[in-house]
Order: sequence, then structure tokens, then C-alpha cells
Amino acid sequence: MTNSFVIAKRELNSYFVSPIAYVSVAVYLIIAGFLFWYDTVGGALNGTPPSLQGQFGTMVFLWLFFAPPLTMRLLAEEQRMGTLEVLLTSPVRDWEVVLGKFLAGLVVLLLAVVLTISYALVLNAYGNPDWGPMAAGYLGLFLAGGALIAIGVLASAVTQNQVVAAVVAIVINLLLWVISIAGQISLGSVWSQVFNQLGFFEHTLNFWRGVIDTNDIVYFVSMMALALFIATRVLESRRWR
Repeated sequence: MTNSFVIAKRELNSYFVSPIAYVSVAVYLIIAGFLFWYDTVGGALNGTPPSLQGQFGTMVFLWLFFAPPLTMRLLAEEQRMGTLEVLLTSPVRDWEVVLGKFLAGLVVLLLAVVLTISYALVLNAYGNPDWGPMAAGYLGLFLAGGALIAIGVLASAVTQNQVVAAVVAIVINLLLWVISIAGQISLGSVWSQVFNQLGFFEHTLNFWRGVIDTNDIVYFVSMMALALFIATRVLESRRWR
């Protein structure tokens, strides 16, 4: 684990000496902030009970597109520069490399999530929002974001091109989102239950409603574990090339 933290620290330094993290987080916050002010605050001013329920869904949807730019260089750039081989021949395990990269991306995402807590404070100025559902919503936002970061790490592991890594991650993210829509279309069938279990969106809804369901937590944690496991296997295969 110590090696993972060292790698994560190195990656965080790389994030904040380049414009990638700043631009991605800034653009994300600008778009999310505009939609928050237009929809949520606007509704509160018109007498709608203050709530972030709709905003959470918007923020997760935005992460489908903004998480990949944060992760696209994590392993792809190492492969392109030839530094991955040096890293893999050092006394560090493959899973420690993958975990360290993941933790770095997760910290940047957590920073963006923490900054959006200001939305809750703004709503508090316009009424008396229920903080319980908002806390559950932020937990769901963090778990969903963590799963997307893990998928981004996997996409970055399978290619040397950062742009390709970002596109692959976005495609996977959208597929997981669309599966939920397929589950809604095939209501009442066995496939509906299958799609609902696999779909990303379905497992976020309970959090927005203020319900913390173990099934949803297991889903996101399992997705993180699976994506990081596959990424580790991809790195292991490179040792024998």
C-alpha cells in the first residue's frame, strides 16, 4: 500500500503542474453551477422546496464526460513515454501501480465534489433543506464518480493514446448509462431486471431519494474492483511482451 500512496502522490503533483485537472474541474463546476442556479435555485425562488435531488443526477451525468479527461493520461502517457516499463521493473506490484493511479484520480474528483457542497449551503439560505437526503446524495455522487474513475484507469491501460483512452472511457460510461434506459423500455421482462442491475443510472436513484441501499453500494464498489482488476491484468500482460 505504501507504494500505491507514493505513486498517487506523484500523480497528484503531475495533475496540478499541468492544466488537465484545473481545466476539467473548472469547466465541470461552471456547467454544474449554471444548471444548479438555473434549475434548483430558480425553483427555490419560485416556491419549490429546496432540494438537490435533480442536481445530483445532472452532476453524475456530467461526470460521464469529465472523468475520462482526468484519467486518460494515467497509464497511456506512461506507455507512450516508455516509463511504464521502468516502473514495472521496479520493486512495485502491478496492482499497486493501478491503485496509486486510481487514488490520484479519485482525490481530484473528491476535490470537485467537495466544492459542490457550496450548493447545499446556497440552498440553506433559501429555505430549510433536508440534510439527510443531501448527505446520501453526496455519498452516491462520490461512489458513482469513483466507479467512473476506475473505468477511466482501465481505458488508459489498454492504449498508448490519451485521446483514444478518453473516447473508450466515454463510450463505456454511456453504454452503462444507456443500459438503464433499455431496462425501462423492457418493463416486466427478465431482461428488464438484468438491465436494471447492470445499468449505472438505476443504482444512483436511491441515493438521490435519500435512501442508502447496500445493493447500490455493492454495485459501485464491485465496478471499481472489476475495472481495477482488469487494468492490473492488462499491466501484467505487458511484463511478458
